[in-house]
Amino acid sequence: MNVDTMRNIDYYAGVPLVMSATLVKKTLDFFVPPKKRKAKNVLLIELSEMGSAILVDPAMRKLKKNIEGELYFVIFSKNRASLQLLGTVKEENIYTIDENSLTNIAKSTLKFFQWCREKEIDSVIDLELFSRFTALLTIGSGAVNRVGFHAFHNEGLYRGDLLTHKVAYNPHQHIAKNFIALVDALLSENQELPYLKRIIQDDEIQIAKATICEEEQSSIIATISTFYEGFDRSKNHIILVNSNASDLLPQRRWDRENYGEVIKKILAANENVILLLTGAPSEKEGAQLLADYVDDKRCINFAGGVKFLELPALYSLCAFMLTNDSGPAHFASITDMHTFVIFGPETPALYGSLGSTTSIYAGMSCSPCVSASNHRKTPCSDNQCIKIITPDLVFNTLKFKLDALS
Repeated sequence: MNVDTMRNIDYYAGVPLVMSATLVKKTLDFFVPPKKRKAKNVLLIELSEMGSAILVDPAMRKLKKNIEGELYFVIFSKNRASLQLLGTVKEENIYTIDENSLTNIAKSTLKFFQWCREKEIDSVIDLELFSRFTALLTIGSGAVNRVGFHAFHNEGLYRGDLLTHKVAYNPHQHIAKNFIALVDALLSENQELPYLKRIIQDDEIQIAKATICEEEQSSIIATISTFYEGFDRSKNHIILVNSNASDLLPQRRWDRENYGEVIKKILAANENVILLLTGAPSEKEGAQLLADYVDDKRCINFAGGVKFLELPALYSLCAFMLTNDSGPAHFASITDMHTFVIFGPETPALYGSLGSTTSIYAGMSCSPCVSASNHRKTPCSDNQCIKIITPDLVFNTLKFKLDALS
């Protein structure tokens, strides 16, 4: 379903629905006050962002250590694979909502409510930033403990009053720390308003690393060899470029020609480098346009070259990656590969990779122009925050990694 359509439905249908749900819940609680219950079977809700499934992993691992029951997750079907990279949540504990049409969303949502009761979900943590749809999923789950970000006195972020643990979203700290705050609110024995009244340290959001075996790496090397004849692992250095960004925020895209100029500089600087253009199978056509622009046999259209769950093995073999602010920057964080990430309408202070990374960010006075308060929708049609970043700037930023290659 179109992203703007989903936003409109969430606002125009979501606001009256959560208001109605709040009135019903408040009335029921007046006659039958809810009982407190220690968290056991905990469900996390994060639907729309694949990268967030990685950023929330430190919080999930903390949660697993502190509950006696099971950890569950609900996510859009197209994003399910992102949860499989680290395997923190069991496969059978993941529920997917089919987002392809309004009818499919409605059907899978109704089944979700039944699924929650079958799994005896007692606690829900809503990871989304002020989504009315996930607020309805939270209350519809039947969970006694309901944790999420609450608007308090912020205008324009209304999504009812359905939470038992209201956390103040902090737009000045990394989103991974905000996720830790949600978990701490659920685990806290003290009632606070708002949660969370403590300092979250940087070492609390250390990302776990994927376990990659030699067999997986050998398979990737064999695949690369089919794309580049004469590939020699002992001689050739692999550099990745991901030039794509999701439709959720097209303002994040850097021009194809800019990527092309940087790639030309990289290839000219080291004759042993081969450069793979990565992406999903659906992005193969766009990657080919970039490959044609560069016009060098060492610049290879590798979109769809490996399966999603093979990405960690691919990353483990590469020198570094240049990418837009998008999912691959976060997927790469579970390996030791360095990433160079181009930011524009968002800020690395909130959404930077938790791995080895260098952010390339102009920091214009209008940036970041997307936030929780506008549901990540900006009126900007002239993304100077990206356009001001030049190929020379990017190349000079990553050159220290290029120079380190023997």
